[in-house]
Parts: sequence; C-alpha cells; structure tokens
Amino acid sequence: MSTLPAGRATAAEPRTLLCVFAVTDSPVPPDVLARTPGHDGGGPLRTLAAGEFHLVVQDVPATEYGEEALAERLNRPDALERCARAHHRAVEAAASAGPAVPLPMATLYLDDGNTVRAVTAREASLRALLERLRHRTEWAVKVHGPTAGGAADGEGAADGRSYLRRASARRRTERETREQALARAHTVDRELRRYAVAATRHRPQSERLTGTSVPQLLNAAYLVDDARREEFVRAVGRLARQAEATGLEVIVSGPWIPYSFARLDTTAGTGPVEVVA
Repeated sequence: MSTLPAGRATAAEPRTLLCVFAVTDSPVPPDVLARTPGHDGGGPLRTLAAGEFHLVVQDVPATEYGEEALAERLNRPDALERCARAHHRAVEAAASAGPAVPLPMATLYLDDGNTVRAVTAREASLRALLERLRHRTEWAVKVHGPTAGGAADGEGAADGRSYLRRASARRRTERETREQALARAHTVDRELRRYAVAATRHRPQSERLTGTSVPQLLNAAYLVDDARREEFVRAVGRLARQAEATGLEVIVSGPWIPYSFARLDTTAGTGPVEVVA
C-alpha cells in the first residue's frame, strides 16, 4: 500500500515500477546498497534524491509487481515472507545512515519523477518524523501469563451437583488468575513507559505465532532514547525478575528500527497494493 499519494496513472503500461522502501535525510553509502539484495527479479537497490531527503528504492518489473500480480504474490505465505525479508533488508540499509522512515511493504510508484513529487509534498511531516526518530530505537516487550490450573473433572464425588460446583469453582479460579496476571502485565507496561518517549500496545499474538500455549498478556513496543537504553534494559530485567515470582514471563528484544512509531498519516487507498503515479 502506498502512503504517499500522487496524481493519476498514465494510460501507457509501464515496463517497470519503482518500489520505495524508506526515506532518510542522510545518503546511504553505495557499498551498503550494493551488498543488500532487494525484491526477487528487480534491479539493484539505489538512492533517489527528493529535495532534502534520500529514498532507498528498487526498479521492479511491472508484470510481477503490478497490482494484480503482487496481490496474488502476497497471498502466498512463502512469497509474502520473501517480500517481507527483502523489505526489511532495504529498510535496515537505509537506517544504517541515520534515522529512517520505513514505508509500508509494496509502496509502488510509476517512476522517479512521481515519487519525488509525492515525497516532497510531505516534506514537513517527514522532517518532523525523522527528528522524532533521531537517536531513538524501538524495544519490544512481551508478557506471557501462566496457564490456569484446576482440578480435573473426574476428581472428587461423581454426582452431578458436585461436578457443577467443582466446574464453577474452577472457572472462577481461572478468571481470577487471569485478571491478576493481566493486572501485573499492565504494571509492567506502566512502569516501562516511564523510560520511553512513546509506547504502543499491539494485539497479543496467537499461539500459532508465539509457539506456546501460554497466553500472551502484553505485546508492547517502546520508543527509547539511545541515552536511556541501559536504564530501560535494567528496568525490564528488574520487572522480569519480579514477574517470574508470580508465574509470568517477560521477554524483551531490541533495539529495532522503530516501525511502530514511524507511520505517516495517510489518505491512500486501503487495499493491499496500490500503484500511484
């Protein structure tokens, strides 16, 4: 999806499209781009100047990256993963030169000129966002809660009334256990926000993504000043030790490129792929 709307597409069918990965205000060293592979079938990564900005871009064949072809590609898990990895590699290359604004995967334009006009039209927003991200990185923190226990249905008396009492008590215990675990996870989040300039909570990941049956109670991201990195990590360690005593697990990862905090407001289309002129 494009985040930088521009004019209408021309009637002529293009042979190539321009995929834009990231915007930065520092030129990316050519050797970094030379050793960074982009999307399959496309040309080498290159930089494109747009006023005061530098874009990391790649020319890709329109037959493979046009709206219909790319939508079909992104519906295949293996191809989606390859696209996501290529996108992340290019964003990492951009971030090696300084703060970078990652654009959504599959941000496509018809050519260099339209891309430059679209980016320079958002000059003020991009400049403010780059300043917001300068000398800051993203840290991810996840909290996993205990699996609620309880007596097995077959334990105790066999009559129906006793069974219903046990089942009701088990449900009440499980509910109370989860509420207490959620409260502790919220405490972790509240405490870590003291060390961050911004924070956001994502939807908890499913068991398929986490690879565990233990429920995920918190899936948060924090934008942290590099100067406070060690302080933040120490705070996570302290909270993790406290949580462990109550049966919770706190997992931290980072530093990451601040994807969660590098989003431009957009009025672009809402489909998975949009090619703009």
